[in-house]
Amino acid sequence: MLPIVVAVNGTERVDRMARMTDSPAGPRRRGAARTRELLHAALELAAEVGYAGLSIEAVARRAGVGKHTIYRRWPSIAALLLDALGLVWVSDLDYRTDGDIRSDLHEQFVRSCHALSTPPIGPVYRAVIAEAQADPQLRATLYERFLSTVEQRTYDRILRAQRNGELVPGADLEYPAEVLCGTLYYRWLLTPRPVDEHAIDGLIDMFMAAYGNRA
Repeated sequence: MLPIVVAVNGTERVDRMARMTDSPAGPRRRGAARTRELLHAALELAAEVGYAGLSIEAVARRAGVGKHTIYRRWPSIAALLLDALGLVWVSDLDYRTDGDIRSDLHEQFVRSCHALSTPPIGPVYRAVIAEAQADPQLRATLYERFLSTVEQRTYDRILRAQRNGELVPGADLEYPAEVLCGTLYYRWLLTPRPVDEHAIDGLIDMFMAAYGNRA
């Protein structure tokens, strides 16, 4: 009888261990799904009421949860929206690499500017930038997750063009990458002038006149 008891206990122990191994994954999966639901609820509400009409309580009502469910994940509505933007906008920061440098810059700038001009991304991003001016931690996160990403991917693309012989050799391209991105952001954020294809082509023309390889 003893071996049978040991075998049964061993089976029970294995079953318990399996349940212990599986149990954390379930809550993690449910937690990730709930987080995505909250992010989508925030974006949907932002598209309907704008940033001024947003609050943690309003997002909680839309998602059908208590406000503490949201506060456990995000300390403010701006932090919530920053994550929501990351859910839908990150792919627009990628560069195509199958064309020449002029066409790849044009394609990415048009795509990104369209996203910035279209709800909910445009109004939400503008509001988060405004909020970040009074919140150093939010400003640092905004720079790390979006602005520095834009600059770095632009720099990587034009550096590749330089190595391929499309741009003059030896030029330091970090500052031009910042100017390319910053000019469009300045026009979008601070002026009434449109960020259209005419503006984009003019910026690229200026860049190519300065750094294009004429050899």
